[in-house]
Amino acid sequence: MGRFHDRMDEDLRIRGDSANTRACYLRCVRHCVRHFMRPPDQLTPEHIRRYQLHLTRDRHVSWTYVNQIVCALRFFYRQVLKTDWAVAQIPYQRTGHKLPEILSPEEVAALLRATSNLKHRALLMTMYAGGLRVSEVPHLRVTDIDGQRMVIRIEQGKGRKDRSVMLSPHLHRVLHADWRARRPRPLLFPGPTGRPLTRESVNRVFHEACRRATITTHVSPYSLRHACATHLLEQGTNIRAIQTLLGHRSLRTTQRYPHVAATYLRDTPSPLDRLPDLASLLPPTP
Repeated sequence: MGRFHDRMDEDLRIRGDSANTRACYLRCVRHCVRHFMRPPDQLTPEHIRRYQLHLTRDRHVSWTYVNQIVCALRFFYRQVLKTDWAVAQIPYQRTGHKLPEILSPEEVAALLRATSNLKHRALLMTMYAGGLRVSEVPHLRVTDIDGQRMVIRIEQGKGRKDRSVMLSPHLHRVLHADWRARRPRPLLFPGPTGRPLTRESVNRVFHEACRRATITTHVSPYSLRHACATHLLEQGTNIRAIQTLLGHRSLRTTQRYPHVAATYLRDTPSPLDRLPDLASLLPPTP
């Protein structure tokens, strides 16, 4: 990308995007440029179309990844290059919604028991107990654990929003034991160099725990967040509280989780059930 790299990073900073978002957008544009081996200002809408076809037809990447690339390219050509061709010509891929695999409470417990490393168990337990995103856990600091108010502070989460989630007394006990053993500072779960753990490291910890617990379903670290929302709803927690816990700006986003929406609707009575003299409208019971 050459001289355009710094300009795009600066424009993303001005927009207020996080370091993770900036790195992701820069990586997406860089991969597109490398594919054609020519400067980005020489690429046309036809090049972008061919690149999207390459991703979907040849590499079979997920629609989420394709749309992530589209977001990055739209920003780059609209904001950085200020191109004269319509950025809207870069289409998003239509998304499908597959029912995710949900870990049962028994599977979550087995996964945690299979994790002998106290730091790794505390990390996975924190993700499940608070419904945290994979990107949020590595940046937690020791001072984010508020044992007085029994909350965990999430600073600058997705959308650069701060929020708090509940701190389970059991999780607090595990975190305290882990802290006494390692004395981490300032990060709660630092990597080997003291910097935040990478997504790849969190993935390895999670999948190793699944392997040891003989969990064979197609799950990822994000499944702990799904499981947290699902189990809370099954316990009768109000969906508005789950929205706040997950850090969703809109309730519609929370309901987009298929299992959450299904459970929420299942527990909503139909107006038919409240009609007067309903029994006279029903066939006799066999």
